[in-house]
Amino acid sequence: MLTGASVADGLGNPLEIRDVAVADGLVVPLEQADDTWPRVDLSGLVLAPGFVDIHTHSDLTLLSSPLAHSAVRQGVTTQVVGNCGLGMSPQTEVTSHDDLRGVNSYLDHDPTVDTHWQRLADELRAWREARPSINVATLAAHIPLHAATAGLADQPADAGQVEAMVGLAHQAIDDGAVGLSTGLVYSPLCFALEDELLALGRVAADRGVVFAWHIRDYIDDLLPSLEQALRVARLTGCRLQISHLQVVGRRNWSSFDAAIAMIDEARAAGLDVAFDMYPYLAGNSMLTQVLPSWVQSGGDVGVRRALVRADSRARVRAELLSEPGMAFGWDEVLIASAPDPSVVGRTVDWIATDRGREPVDAALDLIAEHGTEVLMTAFGRSAEVLRGTLAHPACIVASDGQAIDPDGPTGHQQPHPRSYGCFPHFLAASFLDDLGLSLPEAIRRCTSAPSDRVGLVDRGRIAAGFPADLVAFDPLLIADRASYTDPQVFPAGIERVWVSGQETVRGGEHLGTRAGAVLTRPATDRP
Repeated sequence: MLTGASVADGLGNPLEIRDVAVADGLVVPLEQADDTWPRVDLSGLVLAPGFVDIHTHSDLTLLSSPLAHSAVRQGVTTQVVGNCGLGMSPQTEVTSHDDLRGVNSYLDHDPTVDTHWQRLADELRAWREARPSINVATLAAHIPLHAATAGLADQPADAGQVEAMVGLAHQAIDDGAVGLSTGLVYSPLCFALEDELLALGRVAADRGVVFAWHIRDYIDDLLPSLEQALRVARLTGCRLQISHLQVVGRRNWSSFDAAIAMIDEARAAGLDVAFDMYPYLAGNSMLTQVLPSWVQSGGDVGVRRALVRADSRARVRAELLSEPGMAFGWDEVLIASAPDPSVVGRTVDWIATDRGREPVDAALDLIAEHGTEVLMTAFGRSAEVLRGTLAHPACIVASDGQAIDPDGPTGHQQPHPRSYGCFPHFLAASFLDDLGLSLPEAIRRCTSAPSDRVGLVDRGRIAAGFPADLVAFDPLLIADRASYTDPQVFPAGIERVWVSGQETVRGGEHLGTRAGAVLTRPATDRP
């Protein structure tokens, strides 16, 4: 019996001081309880549904570090993985396992994790056997679908390959995927034609699942990239989720109003469109994303080969230096992870000065040596645009981070602070005041709104019959304590967390509980 808390139901209704009864992993009607039930006094705290993070990249970190410290200790009880088209299933003989793992290096913190999965069902089995502390659901990722049928080269999929891709997408949904995802800046998807995207959009529409898009460009070509996603939604009828909507580079900040107007117009016309964003002014990705797309043919191996050859390296260098130039400065690119620890936590500009190189050459040196293993935290964002994004009614809060154990194999180098503090950052009173959002509405954007978006309609609410995934936090103290230079710090104000009714965090400390489940859609026949 949880007593004394101000309860947020997850639907945006006003907070209400009332008791909540929990039994057998579920919230149950109060009349089932009696005086013999243990009571937990939560006076002064807000009791909310556990946060549902629908955009994460914990595909492999949950296998390496299943206690999911950085997620559950900020109140997250469910993560959705398989985002941005990144993933390791299905696998066929068309692309080698090592090459597929190379293009997915953003996910890969622990080389001891076995990722030889023929189909998504094998990956789901691995998560069940790992017994994570949080629930996990997955999207069917576009990169392995494309790699399994058309490979990694700079060539579009032909009609037969697209048909095979569609079959694998259906199989992944039958296995339990809650949606599809694409990431059109990553190899080999930067070479995918719109016919391939339309085919996957029709799968999503036919099966009633979400289609999440890391669009082709968030920089100079933001608007045509957004229009492509909206066009696919219009032509197929799929439910569209724009991933981490952002505008990168000062010269592009003025395009935000036009981007939002496009989304508003589509929603007004009846398209099912929403977007997600994290509450930070920097993103995190592979350093290879600064390169022209043609360099990425062949994935990680292709990138390294291109930068070793003098002619292709000279071409890359010339393109990076040509007008209008980079949308952000090399002093705004922080190396977050690399096999060479001496560069971690340094800007490319600093590394260049230290090595007596031009910044562009220092960046290309790093990529030539380490390829997709070099991760960056990149700035070039507008605080005003971020406020406009997060305040918009179609925005859902999602971390774009990973479940990390600071003392385990995943806890090395310098990750983005969002992995530790996304939801406390967003729910801090001063931050919500700046956005003009009430606490109940902000909680809705972290709970029922994301759950509904991916079809997990039994999560994100406090109501009888629903799983007891719960977080109790102090609304006056909740705060993100992680930073870009010191990111592996747990937040303040998260007092207790329950997953499936089992207490997992108390006083901000992990109890070692591993009550998470793999959440799937019921298997259905194909239409």
